[in-house]
Parts: sequence; structure tokens; C-alpha cells
Amino acid sequence: MAAEPNPSELEVLKALWSHDRLSAREVHDKIGEAQGWSYSTTRTVIQRMVDKGLVNKDSVHGLAVFAAADRKVDLISRLVRSFTKRVLEVDGALPVSAFTGSALLNAQELEELEQILEAPATPSSEKRSYS
Repeated sequence: MAAEPNPSELEVLKALWSHDRLSAREVHDKIGEAQGWSYSTTRTVIQRMVDKGLVNKDSVHGLAVFAAADRKVDLISRLVRSFTKRVLEVDGALPVSAFTGSALLNAQELEELEQILEAPATPSSEKRSYS
């Protein structure tokens, strides 16, 4: 089971969500400087994310490319459910209105997130452990 992504890993995921799939060099060019990473650090973070199941690795014309293993809305919904349960001790979800104004989610994604969060939690929707 994959662990909860840390803040640096979330930055990698944001880059991948906005571009579908990227090479390690492309990820580095997008976020490496802001993170204060060398190129080798970027590659190490991405490989650890592959090992954790957060990122999928593929090859296109011999070049390794990476894509987020989960859709943005799916991962966010799991993180929200985990947070509300662990931190707030609430079995329900926060209202999706808490996310309006997010630069990360567009209107369609907010609607989809609302549908997911309103649905009862199932073992498959909480498939990852966030300990």
C-alpha cells in the first residue's frame, strides 16, 4: 500500500496532473528550482514515488516517463477522508465548499470531488493506509 504523499511529493504530483506524463528532466524543469533540488534529487524523489505506488513509470521511445498513479480527485478525496477521520475524528467529509477558490481544482473536478465525498466510504475508496 502506498503511503500518504509528503509535501514535496505533492508538488511532483501537481506537475504530473497538469501535464499527464513527464520525464524526470521535465519534472525537474517545472519544480526542481522551487524545491531547491538538484536533478539527481528530483530523480530520487520520483523513483521513491514509483516505489511507494504514487507514480507509474513507462517508456516512450526509450525515454522513461512518469504519470500520477491516481487521478487528482481520487487522491484528494482519500486525503480529505483520512484527515477528517484522523484529525477531526469525523467519519463524514468536509463540505466541498471548503475547496472553492482552489487553484488546483476546476469546477468539474470540484463537482466530482463533491460526489465522491458525499458517497459513503467503502474499503475500496479508502484503499490506502495513511499512518
